[in-house]
Amino acid sequence: MPGGETARGRVLVVDDEMHLRLFIKAVFESAGYDTAMARDGEEGLAKAREFRPDLVSLDLMMPNQGGLRLLTELRRDPELGKTKVLVVSAIESGTFDHSLALLRAGPELAPAAPDGYVEKPPTAERLLREAERILGRSGA
Repeated sequence: MPGGETARGRVLVVDDEMHLRLFIKAVFESAGYDTAMARDGEEGLAKAREFRPDLVSLDLMMPNQGGLRLLTELRRDPELGKTKVLVVSAIESGTFDHSLALLRAGPELAPAAPDGYVEKPPTAERLLREAERILGRSGA
């Protein structure tokens, strides 16, 4: 719905690969979400503060401020800390989970845990299913 809230919510897509940004944006828009995009973590944080998404679709490996740093900053931000985060990454989920466990050993990155994970290349069905699970909604 132009100019206002949608029935489904708001999704911010943060990925440095334009074709994936556009694909993920189209998937969420076709399911009724209001969407915005950013190409790296720095732009993503600024856009999150402006757009106030319900969900951030986040790539991990990006130039400038990467995805893990953005995730950490979102979790620490008093106004964005409850924002749901769906990591969409080429890093295999088991490897990512192991890396997060190691990082949690250091207090600086302890709050950086996503709400969901989808490996690249994502499918529309997997993205929507995981987003609906994270947001506590049914039917994409």
